[in-house]
Amino acid sequence: MQRQLNVFLKLLVLGLACLNGAATFAQDGKMYPIEAPKEPNAIPLGTGGVDDQPAKESWFRQWGDPMARNISTATLTPFLADPKKANGTSVIVAPGGGFMWLSMGNEGWEVAEALAAKGINAFVLKYRLQPTVDSLEGFENQMNQRFADAAKPANERPARPQWNLKNQLEDAEAAYALINSRAKEWNVDMKKIGMMGFSAGAGLTMATTLQSKKVELAFIAPIYGGMDAVEVPKNAPPMFVAIASDDFLFHGETGLIKSWYDAKIPVELHLYQNGGHGFGLGNPDRTSNKWFDSFMYWLEVNGFIKP
Repeated sequence: MQRQLNVFLKLLVLGLACLNGAATFAQDGKMYPIEAPKEPNAIPLGTGGVDDQPAKESWFRQWGDPMARNISTATLTPFLADPKKANGTSVIVAPGGGFMWLSMGNEGWEVAEALAAKGINAFVLKYRLQPTVDSLEGFENQMNQRFADAAKPANERPARPQWNLKNQLEDAEAAYALINSRAKEWNVDMKKIGMMGFSAGAGLTMATTLQSKKVELAFIAPIYGGMDAVEVPKNAPPMFVAIASDDFLFHGETGLIKSWYDAKIPVELHLYQNGGHGFGLGNPDRTSNKWFDSFMYWLEVNGFIKP
């Protein structure tokens, strides 16, 4: 359990990196408030609210991507594949954001659309978050302070926040239950449902895999998440991992891969030369841009989709 806790503690910094990003995005990181976009297909999961949440859900744009924070009502948005192309395989998609915001565009909707185009049903999980200050300026200052703290020498850093992922895990379990209840309607084969998460969403994917007694995943794909070793359950699913070596929070750690390897459960790691953190489906001129193609081939070879 201590190893698992260490993974989750690292997720905060990994997720916060989305705001700071790789060096190539440092000049574009200003946050701009936006109106909440319409989400006509979002289905409330009914998992409750968030304690000590004084601020309402709000949205901002950064690097051109829509992002949400202070989420207290979890939803699931289906992106169903064309029935003529659907193969029954489905993926729950969990965006990242350090459990303090969600990168809904490049780590949610865009990924779901790409999956649906390949005949895979995708379901974007908009999970509950930790409360942040009401004003966007205050939130930006809060994040800048966290980055400054993270840059300090190890002996000078303040303790990282230790957050309970109870709400987020409940949201993931509710999403799975909803998909199961409508599996026939949505053309979902529950023996071929997986979960993909980015950064903190990768952490939620791992928490679901390691802790949930209610979710049975056929495969998982944590993308640029924590890489520390964990205790692997006997029934853990095959795992596909993608991360860039120039992700400034990577530090060469591959304990997660060895954990799966030692447990004799199929695992595939794609360690890319560049891409930074928070690359989503890809950024210009980065080797990590091909990870989605590799993931699709991995699904094919493992029998989740037909050639």
